Amino acid sequence: MRKAQLFITCLIDTFFPQVGEAMVAVLERAGVEVDFPRSQTCCGQPLFNAGLRAGARQMAEHTILAFETAQGDVVLPSGSCAHMIRHNYDELFGDDPSWVSRARALAARTYEFTEYLVDVLGVNEWNARWGGPLAYHPTCHLHRGLGIDRQPRALLSLVKGTEIRQLPEAEDCCGFGGIFSVEHPELSAEMLKRKIRNLETAQSPTLVVCDAGCLMHIQGGLQRNKQPQKVVHIAEVLAKV
Repeated sequence: MRKAQLFITCLIDTFFPQVGEAMVAVLERAGVEVDFPRSQTCCGQPLFNAGLRAGARQMAEHTILAFETAQGDVVLPSGSCAHMIRHNYDELFGDDPSWVSRARALAARTYEFTEYLVDVLGVNEWNARWGGPLAYHPTCHLHRGLGIDRQPRALLSLVKGTEIRQLPEAEDCCGFGGIFSVEHPELSAEMLKRKIRNLETAQSPTLVVCDAGCLMHIQGGLQRNKQPQKVVHIAEVLAKV
């Protein structure tokens, strides 16, 4: 049996535990034994994006220590955190041969959730059912940073009982962008409004994402406007039978 270490990420752990539960259910159904290193914390991305490299490096070192003795693949429900480990750790430790080799070893076995299902496990059939249409928003780090787009779309095409509706301007950012939404709140709000308008145009009651940041940002906008649509992580869709 293949073994995977779950890197749950900060937002999932704090705000969306149901996504983590759905992810474990899907991986176990796919024949994977899932473990959870309890010393894990944040990957360090917020500090890295803010330019606070010393703090980001401390968190990255802790992450490497938490996972390097655990056996198996490392799987994350977040393109942004996977991007941090696979690309930005190399930059953080570029001047330290010892740590950069350890960072690269972790990066080599780190996968985003949909990438892992399709490219590693070879999932091309799946028993999931969702009542009603779905639209898909390709999140920025996942699509642009990791080049992962085919995999989530392929998995959604396997879901029964649904129709995948095209989201206009789907590749445009929702406006979250981590600290971007804090540093540029007015611009972020306008980008969010456009994303919500496009969801209305798609006439889908549910938007699917692969990153908790986008989930939180878009769902927050919908709730503030008292709109009926909802946002879900793709793990929640795949776990639905």
